[in-house]
Amino acid sequence: MESYELIDQLRELEPVDMVCKAFSVPRASYYDYCQRKRHINVQRLELKAHVIRTFNESRGSAGSRMIQSSLANEGIRAGRYSVRSLMKEASLVCCQPGPHKYKIAKSEHIEVPNILSRAFNVSQPNHFWCGDITYIWSGSRWIYLAVVMDLYARRVVGWALSDKVDTQLAMKALSDAFERRGRPSGLMFHSDQGSQYSSTAYRQLLWRCQITQSMSRRGNCWDNAPMERLFRSYKSEWMPRLGYRVNHEAKMDIGHYLMDYYNNRRPHSYNNGLSPAAAENKLNLLSGNTLPLHIFWPIVTTKSTGFSAPLNNSFQ
Repeated sequence: MESYELIDQLRELEPVDMVCKAFSVPRASYYDYCQRKRHINVQRLELKAHVIRTFNESRGSAGSRMIQSSLANEGIRAGRYSVRSLMKEASLVCCQPGPHKYKIAKSEHIEVPNILSRAFNVSQPNHFWCGDITYIWSGSRWIYLAVVMDLYARRVVGWALSDKVDTQLAMKALSDAFERRGRPSGLMFHSDQGSQYSSTAYRQLLWRCQITQSMSRRGNCWDNAPMERLFRSYKSEWMPRLGYRVNHEAKMDIGHYLMDYYNNRRPHSYNNGLSPAAAENKLNLLSGNTLPLHIFWPIVTTKSTGFSAPLNNSFQ
């Protein structure tokens, strides 16, 4: 294809025979290329439009594999080679960060062991959750995002945003998740050894919810790898490069990414190309069960658990 394009440019300067011979391209093949170029392939144009749309929806983060999975989930069939070719035609280049090296440590928390022990493959929802906190630039200061994820399909089940990185932030995220998922029983929650998660108030909240606690080894990010991967995806794929202008903008955009784009539309390699929500729905269809609506929509809490989950994750 590149040879033909160069011949197109050089044929204005030299005879076609000479240029084709220079590129070792038969003249008949070149004329066939010219004839095909005049013919408009409507299906290819439609597919190209879908590729561009999916790429733009991902804010420039989706590569050929993710775009192919997204289109397949919409019922649009396309090979990865075709998607890659169309991306090249449209000058679409995905933005993904390079590898990062982490320090490895082995010391466990004195009171809370690493029960999860990197057993990230979970057979049922609402059995194993994990959580973490990250920082985001907004306006002229840092704000902090706490997220809770269900390990079964890597679905975000709760989140909270605050301008203070304290225990209350972590508690709000867990409360949000606990209420959204209908207060499930038999849960285990895994996190790092941050002071927010090892505080007395947070451990009391876990006790009231009857949730078993597990903690990563100190300084070992791989013990909580799914959360690290979520934050990496958000910051490399979605977050504005220079941060947000105001907190309200950050809150709306983060909520849209976590609860809409990431949960419902973004293909996940762990789910064989399905979004987290689609993977959960597939499990429900196979098992013949249906999840109650409050698993998917925010619920006003009662006083029975001694705390409340914020519906809008507003700043305090």
